[in-house]
Amino acid sequence: MRLLPGTLASTAALCVLLAGSVHAQDAKTATRSTLAGSARVERVDRSSRILTIRTDPGSTRDVYVGPELKIFDELQMGDTVTVRYVDSIVVAVRPGAKPQFSTDTTGAAQKARAGSDVIAQVKVTVTVEKVDSPNRQVVYKKADGQSETRLVENPKLLEGLKPGDVVEVTVTRERAIELRKSR
Repeated sequence: MRLLPGTLASTAALCVLLAGSVHAQDAKTATRSTLAGSARVERVDRSSRILTIRTDPGSTRDVYVGPELKIFDELQMGDTVTVRYVDSIVVAVRPGAKPQFSTDTTGAAQKARAGSDVIAQVKVTVTVEKVDSPNRQVVYKKADGQSETRLVENPKLLEGLKPGDVVEVTVTRERAIELRKSR
């Protein structure tokens, strides 16, 4: 299982590379994924109902758990859980655009999708520097000028992607839809 590490703002660019069935040559592509897997509980914030989970060393994730999932109240740091939650990613190629820092668009998303379970939404724009299809890697430059190399989970994402492409990514995180304690 591959969950996105760290805070949403710092990982939005990573989503360019992990967005399952996204095809880079499409002008705009949207994916909605239900992700599932085992993780260790790192933190339980009872007031906001946010569960911080660790999927592997260095990779944590915040997930909102609604009141309908009663097991949340029983969880403690160190517990191992199985969780399913919903994420959506929109990737749009933006010719002529410039890389931009992450922008938190959560408030606008919550207004536009009244009644939805949006807990966070971030947009980021990056420039592709190098595509290494045989090794399923891509190098991109962020707005601060720093380059990052990332492994691409789905090699189809590399189809049509080329150095110089500017890509805007919108990542929306929603709520856990299933949560159970592992034995």
